[in-house]
Amino acid sequence: MTSPDQPTPVLTVTGGPPAAGPSGVLAACDGSDGSLWALERAMTEAELFRLPLHVLAVVNPSPVGYPPGMAELVRESVEQLVESMADGLRRSVASVQRARSRPYEGELTLHVVLGNVIEVLLAAAVSQHTLVVGTRGNGGFNRLLLGSVSTAAVHHAACPVLVVPPPPAR
Repeated sequence: MTSPDQPTPVLTVTGGPPAAGPSGVLAACDGSDGSLWALERAMTEAELFRLPLHVLAVVNPSPVGYPPGMAELVRESVEQLVESMADGLRRSVASVQRARSRPYEGELTLHVVLGNVIEVLLAAAVSQHTLVVGTRGNGGFNRLLLGSVSTAAVHHAACPVLVVPPPPAR
């Protein structure tokens, strides 16, 4: 994924969005095909604007929360889930790097965050130049063609949003 003269991407696992720092391109990545297409486009955007690239994966282990006393019981499972997502994120970046005509050589940080996907993504986008997301459309309903995350990003993000469609069928 990196050449000898290229730094290894930094991976942080936190309870919140990427720390405020230099504005960059933020790519949401969950390992789906749509997010990989978006990640490739985010690399291109970061190169064009000479900005850092922040790749964000969000883990929401319990969308409705835990009943009293359960949080401690599932802590180990949550840690394994986060590590699995971090490994998947590393693999996603490596896969996109291999598929590009030339590797991305800019500043790259990887973030795995616990929380609600939409809330974390919108909070992370506040200080960014651009948010790049893919489309899903797995629900079968026309109104869900973009997917709930990309729809929320388009309507509520505090920065410009680039929604990347799937490539044309071959």
